[in-house]
Amino acid sequence: MNGNTTDAPRRRSDGTRDAILAAARERFAADGYERATIRAIAKDAHIDPSMVMRYYGNKEGLFAAAVSVDLELPDVGALRRQDVGEVLVKHFLAMWEESEVLTALLRVGATSEAGAVRMQAIFRDQLLPVARQVCPDPEQVPTRAALCATQLLGLALTRYVLRLPPVVALAREEIVAWLAPTVQRYLTRPSP
Repeated sequence: MNGNTTDAPRRRSDGTRDAILAAARERFAADGYERATIRAIAKDAHIDPSMVMRYYGNKEGLFAAAVSVDLELPDVGALRRQDVGEVLVKHFLAMWEESEVLTALLRVGATSEAGAVRMQAIFRDQLLPVARQVCPDPEQVPTRAALCATQLLGLALTRYVLRLPPVVALAREEIVAWLAPTVQRYLTRPSP
């Protein structure tokens, strides 16, 4: 028996999962969490709704899988402290421009409690440790990480969701020049 026989069901399964997740991301982004349905997602993925349930259990499980995001944040411990803001802004710009998952999550997060909770968890679990590494006052880490999120999420909302023309027109270098000093200040400067 050759290896292709045992690999075929797995590949087919992976393809089905990928199709479901892609359809779910689009549907959650377009309709929001509350209005998106398993039936509509299955129709978009060209599969039976029972397959969605088989792989993800329920709408909550599907949503969690569809918006599972690793921000792949850089190791700021390897950076010069004064470069952290610029590196983070460049990183987030690349993430927003390369991943429809983040934009879908932002849309859902702005319109539903489940999406907001998911977005909060992603930023809490992934951005907080970065702030912890560079913040001069450990007690201020949550506040400083949240302030960074206001800038990064605000940019994403205005550039990729609302598509405000002046923000969309900015070149990446201009965004970095405007935003990086603010993120840097939030992370490393003494308290006002």
